[in-house]
Amino acid sequence: MTTLRVRPTLSRSTPRPPGPQSTDWPAVFAAVGEGALQRELDGALPVEAVARLKAAGFGALRVPVAHGGSGLDLVDLAGLWIDLAAADANLPQAFRGHFALVEDRLWHHARSSDQRVSFDRFAAGEIAGNAWSEVGSDIDLPRTVLRPRADGSYRLDGTKYYTTGTIFAEWVDVHARVARPGHPDEVEDPTAIALVDTRDGGVVTADDWNGFGQKGTGSGTTTFDNVGVPADHVLPFEERFPYQTAFYQLNLLATLTGIARAALADVVDAVQKRTRNFSHANAPRVRDDAQVLARIGEIAAAVYAAEAATLRVAGSVQAVADAVLADADEVARLVEVSEIESSTAQVVVSELVLRATSDLFDALGASATARPLALDRHWRNARTVASHNPRILKARVVGAHVVNGTPPPYAWSIGGTRRRQDWAPAPTS
Repeated sequence: MTTLRVRPTLSRSTPRPPGPQSTDWPAVFAAVGEGALQRELDGALPVEAVARLKAAGFGALRVPVAHGGSGLDLVDLAGLWIDLAAADANLPQAFRGHFALVEDRLWHHARSSDQRVSFDRFAAGEIAGNAWSEVGSDIDLPRTVLRPRADGSYRLDGTKYYTTGTIFAEWVDVHARVARPGHPDEVEDPTAIALVDTRDGGVVTADDWNGFGQKGTGSGTTTFDNVGVPADHVLPFEERFPYQTAFYQLNLLATLTGIARAALADVVDAVQKRTRNFSHANAPRVRDDAQVLARIGEIAAAVYAAEAATLRVAGSVQAVADAVLADADEVARLVEVSEIESSTAQVVVSELVLRATSDLFDALGASATARPLALDRHWRNARTVASHNPRILKARVVGAHVVNGTPPPYAWSIGGTRRRQDWAPAPTS
């Protein structure tokens, strides 16, 4: 187990990198993907790859151009997530919590809450990790707690699991309970989002994620011990951007699609180079065998369909982001559309990618299972990503909506779901 306190970051005095809108992303992704196979074999975190992405401005892709970012819409962002996942499946997921925090700050900036401080951090190459999940906590009531201090700041204490990306990050987005003086800890006090500086000595992240896939996402355990949090870094939970459930799923859909694309590239390369063949094959060369070609065609079709579905979901999520100043009813309607679309895509994309990453072995021989090739990583990674939000539950949600018009539930914490409440209209000046 690796425990990191010092992260490969840009210091506060480091000059801001050039605007990411001019970055040659295919070249950057090719560079970070060069060591992906060896990292998989070694069980190593993609520390240098994340640092390269930070320096190139990857974390500022959604930041407005006026504040040093690229100002991309979510369709273009999802496309880049797919491209990056094809290079290294761990990396888009490692940035998942960061992009969610960026999205939240964009939402509030558009609703007359100045977020230039956050944008400056993101444009300077700083990123945020995620710290929401816990083990053994009550439904909708985390054990991690923020306690008010006399000076108006807060003290944060607790332990979070599956803190994806935090081990690489300067900040971490923490879901915590806010204790109120005079009330016992058992009382369902309000919850909040705390933006915590990971460079604080009381923040410790361990690389103890032990899943069989997505091993390089930095999804380990983070503990907070007497960590100071300024009052302006504590954000009301109920004001979180309303489409985060679909947004989080969009990142996983893009990751799955990129995994399938990488699997397709690997099997095509292997078939083109393969000289060994079976005596009862359909052609002297494997690359001319009709059954092999049909299998690869099916995998290519799966990649095509997965990408199309993912980008359609991105469009539906973008529609909510575009409606930031709309009335509450319109926002709620668009959020519901995006949630149903992301759930529908999850069911089919998961199935397509899991089948494709298994079927690729049909086009090859037993030698394709050699550990140094690590072709099994595609299925293991896809299976791990697809397990985040069980697709059997999503299929039921979609069916209930189609048949009975049942609104989808919105999952905000492990062990609990609830319908998203109406959002207040944007303030007017």
